Amino acid sequence: MHYEEQLKFLIDTLRKCRIRTLLLPATSTALNHSLRQVLLSAETAAFYAEHLNSAQSRTIYRLADPFSLHYVFLRLPADDRLLFIGPYLTEEIPQEEILEKAEKAGLSPQQSRQMENVYRSAPVLGSYHAVFAMLDSFGELLWGGENTFTVVDINREQNAPPSPLAAHSDSDDTLQNMAMLEMRYAYENELIQAVSQGLTHKAEMLLSGFSQAAFEQRLTDPIRNLKNYCIIMNTLLRKAAEQGGVHPLYLDRTSTDFARRIELVSAANDTRELMNDMFHSYCRLVKTHSLRQYSPPVQKIIALIDTDPAGDLSLRSLAKTQGLNASYLSSLFRRETGETVTGHINRKRIQLAMRLLSSTRLQIQTIAQHCGIPDVNYFSKLFKKITGKAPKEYRQSLTPK
Repeated sequence: MHYEEQLKFLIDTLRKCRIRTLLLPATSTALNHSLRQVLLSAETAAFYAEHLNSAQSRTIYRLADPFSLHYVFLRLPADDRLLFIGPYLTEEIPQEEILEKAEKAGLSPQQSRQMENVYRSAPVLGSYHAVFAMLDSFGELLWGGENTFTVVDINREQNAPPSPLAAHSDSDDTLQNMAMLEMRYAYENELIQAVSQGLTHKAEMLLSGFSQAAFEQRLTDPIRNLKNYCIIMNTLLRKAAEQGGVHPLYLDRTSTDFARRIELVSAANDTRELMNDMFHSYCRLVKTHSLRQYSPPVQKIIALIDTDPAGDLSLRSLAKTQGLNASYLSSLFRRETGETVTGHINRKRIQLAMRLLSSTRLQIQTIAQHCGIPDVNYFSKLFKKITGKAPKEYRQSLTPK
């Protein structure tokens, strides 16, 4: 088919956004069986199968169940397969509202718990989420233009689907809970892997569908639940960044800062911003401080230089901290990093000087001392050699005219 590559791209993108997709057969029996693996009851699967069987070409269908879980489906041309997408949410659903919906539907506590698991695994897609633009573009590709297909909201035109938690067996509950837990753990593992590789763009994409419903409600206090989950993620992300080659000297500062910020959380809405900051910070650590390509001695030397640029960084003293001969360390460092120990120290000290010149009003002599270079004349010459400008000239160039 002419659209096979684009279909694969769409499905891969949706899955990376944590949106489940199925390519379903057109036959009723096989269709019902396939849907039963996703939906929560045989009755609900049968309802959706009926609509899918009667789906017309050149139409994208939207359907929401009584619990505000949304789905999209369409019939693909040529081979008559069905593309089934969902579930997803269109807005955050507070836990209290989930419980009220469950009570109104007459669900047992066990079924309510299962419903919460579904909410935790479903991404939140706002009305203008890029996913819907992608689906529209895919429709144009399938049927040859923007005016060649329609979008049908079944809830507005036909009967709503039955409760997704109609009576079913305990084994169904167990299997469904297992599937939801597997999805959540897979999602967390993807995020952690993205951080360990410093892939900020991938972490952002995965976080785009993140909802507060993803936090498992282990305690009655919702804020404490959020804090506990953030504490867990802070620990996991710290380990992920460590796997990415970041030395504990850098990790400890970041981890401690987030531990403090987590305890200051006072509202559920603060969680998304905090989680976003956590992932960006740990990704940034991996990108800027990953040392995994270096041997342990060189890793420690680089970390020592970064954390205390004003300290005693003579080659002899650095070699002593690693129990190595100074000449051997010099050769090892240059072989692995491509620069001399002295060159690396000078570069880091001038980078610190540039930050201080741009963010403070400290005198140049004071900045030189903070950078471990007490001789201000030598500091100025070194600064100009590396940056092309004298310290005063550099600071003036930052002032808006």
